[in-house]
Amino acid sequence: MKGSGRRLVFGAAAVLFGATASASAQQLEPRAYAPSPVDVNIVGMPLLYQFGNVVTDPNLPVQNVDAKVGAAALFYTRTFSFLGRSASALVAMPWVWAKASGDVGEERRSVSRSGQGDLQLRLASNICGGPALTPQEFAHDAPRTTLGASLNVVAPAGQYDPTKLINIGSNRWAFKPELGFVQPIGKWSFEAYAGVWLFTANPNFFGGNRLTQDPIAAFQAHVVYTFAPGMWLSVDGTWYSGGETDLNGALRTERQDNTRIGATLAVPLGRHHLLKAAWAKGATVRIGQNFTTVGVTYQYRWF
Repeated sequence: MKGSGRRLVFGAAAVLFGATASASAQQLEPRAYAPSPVDVNIVGMPLLYQFGNVVTDPNLPVQNVDAKVGAAALFYTRTFSFLGRSASALVAMPWVWAKASGDVGEERRSVSRSGQGDLQLRLASNICGGPALTPQEFAHDAPRTTLGASLNVVAPAGQYDPTKLINIGSNRWAFKPELGFVQPIGKWSFEAYAGVWLFTANPNFFGGNRLTQDPIAAFQAHVVYTFAPGMWLSVDGTWYSGGETDLNGALRTERQDNTRIGATLAVPLGRHHLLKAAWAKGATVRIGQNFTTVGVTYQYRWF
């Protein structure tokens, strides 16, 4: 594949993989490191809708990319004791449907896809400040400063066809080690997370090509106010940078350098049920997604 045809594929690759990586990097997850009692089970279903554009490298032939993406997922979380600290494990399987359109040269093209997304896994544990407590002990424990660590894994279980340029799945693994700091002050909580997304190569990209991506550094900050047990509101922000992509080690896109802001509201519906609503949008976007995201998540928990 040579010349403009090769650049055309790489341009679309930048759109696809830049959007896929940004979707992970731009996550806003308040209270991800908030201590919880052990032996709690949570099942839930988030429903998300994203709309906006993907800002591409101006030197690439794919421009003015608009996309609408919907996603639903089922997830299960369980908390447990790990070396005397509160820990948790999560598994989630999404279903995604999307429609994207963009200018390829002087022609406007569009594509629609739907199918199973990549499997998502997360292991997290408090390092200090979050001892393993029973629900009864936890109810009488005062909030304290905590430091936690987690590992997010995205496994290539999603729908993928190497004969198609745009896919739901990414056909690669992604890993995100992260540290999270939480400082409660009365009904307020101040949170800061720092992590980095690491990607394996997609050796079977469209046209028999090998696509690789550099790491993406991701930082989050949240200010949370708790009105009552289980009911809280957070103001969220994230910044992520990096993620240059290469096709066969020869062609390369520019790095991403983007920020997003958002808000999340959680409302308990009785002892076992919780409803969360979230909104987020791009504040500054250099290369990558400039999406507005709205979502609602239902959770059911039991001990």
